[in-house]
Order: sequence, then structure tokens, then C-alpha cells
Amino acid sequence: MTTVPTRTPAPEVRAQQKLPLLALVVLAAMGFILVATETMPAGLLPVIAAGLHTSEGTVGLLVSAYALGTVLATIPAITLTRGMRRKPLLLASIAGLVMANTLTTFSPEATLSLVSRFLAGAFSGTIWGMLAAYGRRISPPQNAGLSLAIVSMGAPLGFAFGTPLGAWIGRTFDWRWSFGALSVLALVVGALIIAFVPDAPGQPATLRLPLGRVFRIPGVALILTVIVVWMLAHSTIYTYIAPYLRATETGLSADLVLLIYGIASVIGVAITGALLDRCPRPLLHLSVTAFVASGVILLIGHRSALAIVIASALWGVAFGGASAQLQGPLTTAGGENADVANAFLPVAFNIAIFGAGILGALLLTPFDGLALPVVMIALGIAALLLTLYGRRSAFLRRL
Repeated sequence: MTTVPTRTPAPEVRAQQKLPLLALVVLAAMGFILVATETMPAGLLPVIAAGLHTSEGTVGLLVSAYALGTVLATIPAITLTRGMRRKPLLLASIAGLVMANTLTTFSPEATLSLVSRFLAGAFSGTIWGMLAAYGRRISPPQNAGLSLAIVSMGAPLGFAFGTPLGAWIGRTFDWRWSFGALSVLALVVGALIIAFVPDAPGQPATLRLPLGRVFRIPGVALILTVIVVWMLAHSTIYTYIAPYLRATETGLSADLVLLIYGIASVIGVAITGALLDRCPRPLLHLSVTAFVASGVILLIGHRSALAIVIASALWGVAFGGASAQLQGPLTTAGGENADVANAFLPVAFNIAIFGAGILGALLLTPFDGLALPVVMIALGIAALLLTLYGRRSAFLRRL
């Protein structure tokens, strides 16, 4: 069995007595930008297609190209840079993301846009791979869970508000303004990082495990499996929420349901921040159970608009803190190799997102949208069983 050295905070981090709240919020803002960047084309398919003189199907590949860049680049990038100091690496990756988004903004044709989106995904994956461990390194050890929850808040906020806001800007003015705004916002966050986020050291060469050995650290593979299964359960119905609502005949719009989900997910992050340091394992079990319960309500209460609204809120609360609840155990299991362990996380998420698109499309060919909550329930139960199975090796009593 691989022995993971105990993580010893650097002197500048050990000296930190208070939670660096402003620094963590700035890192969370970067997460907001990453989510908005990834999902932006989905809300602008017709206008981007018209602007690039291509089909909506081709524009849909802008999301796939981004995900592919994340999957292919994240692990090699984090592995090769884990000895570098964190702040310069983060700023360099943000500069690359700004460059890629700016290229998308001014791209005159679809092929160049696909290349720019691939590059954006690659830089995004590098940033995602280091955010959680970075936030934890600059925080006091007793606030490990809270720091993760704060940094992770950017993702649900991006889903709830970033993507709809970008879609509104694109439809009201021009789709290029949406990507240009992301570049400007990333530059602002980069400046805030320079001003307010302390640096943290890279990993000493003596403590770096080979990539394969990091994956074999007890608990790492199991946590990643839970991420894929739970994210697949979530993304399948999230991506195809419109066909589900159409099958319910309740008249509810996808925009309303996703807004309810997004607001509730922020509440889920707040609950996670309050409880993650004290009881991470019961919180995870309760969250997955609530997620399954929301799927049951969506299935058996599909004729009731009120039931769907309640289920959407429960879904948001249950899944809103999922990122922090899974990054915490992954970071703990990774120990000194937490950056590499966390590099697997965006890869796992994007594999699940990619799989959700395929799974949903396959299901909606022979069935209607009511098949989607069945998948949500089945995969949610599988994720819950995996968390119970991993009580000893992956999901410990304390982070």
C-alpha cells in the first residue's frame, strides 16, 4: 500500500492565523468564469451559428472542443508544473484563458473557433486542477473544509447566473460581446489575484509520486468513480431538462426550473461550508440521499408544477455542495500530491458531461423525458452505495 506523506504547510501558510476570505472569494470568482466560459455557447447556439455562417450542430461542438481540451491537457499540465509556485502558474494559466477567449471573440469562422475553444478548455483544466488545493494551502488547517466550500462556490454561481447573463448579453447585443466580457472579467480577477491572493509553494521533488501511483493512492480512484457516477446522474437530466418538462405537460419553462435549481445550489454551498469541517461524511451521505429523493419527486410528481419546483430546489441544495464535498476527500487522500489528484477531477467531470449528452440522446430516442429522472435515481443510488463502501478508505470522518 502506498504511504502518503503528511502535508506540512509552508511557513508562510502556517503563519496565516485567519481565514483569507477575500483571497478565497477571488479564487471562487475564477471558478465562476470557468463555468460560464464552458457553457456559454449552449445558450447562444442560433446567434453564434448565424454569426459564423454555420449550423447549430457545429456550434454545439464548441462545448465539446472545450471539454476535450480539458480532458487531454489537465493531467499532463498539472503533473509537469507541480513543482512551480502556485501564484505565477495560476496567473499564466489565466493569461492563456484570456488569450483563447479573445481569439473566440474575434474569430471569423468555425474552425478557428473550435481551436480557440480547445485551448480555452486546456487552460481551464489547468486552473481547475489547482484551485482547490491552492485555496486549502493558503488557509488554516482547521478551516480546510470551509476554504474548499468557498472556492467551490464559483461553479454553482456560474451555472445559476453566469451562463444566463452571458446568453442575455449575446442575444441583446452580439454573441462576441459575451466572450469579450469573459476576457475582461478574467483580467479583473487576475489583477485581484495579484493584489490579494498570497503565493503558495509547489511540491518538493522528493515528495512527488509518479502519476500512476497517485491514482493508486487509497481512496483516489473510488472518489473519482463517485464523481463520474454522481455527475452523470446530474448532467443527464440537467442537460435535457427541456424534454423532461415537455413530457410533464405542466407548462414550466426550463429557464425557471434551472433558476430555482441555481439559487438552491448556492444554499447547498452555504450548508456545505458550515458543516464540511465538522461532519464531511454524514453530509455527503445526506446530500446524495436528498439528490435521489429529488429524482423520485420529479418522477412520481411529474404532473404537479409545485412538486417539480420543490424537487428542483431540493436537487439544487443536494448537489450544490457536491464539488466541495468530493474535492475535500480527494485533496485529503492526495496529501502532498493533492494537485495531481485534483487534476483528475475536471477530467472526471468532463467525461461525465460528455457521457450525459450521449446517454440522454440515446434515451430520448425510444422514450420520452420521464426516463431522465429514472436515470437520476438509479445512478444516484449507485453513487450513494459507493460512498458507503468507501467509508474506510475514501470518505473519512475528518478532512
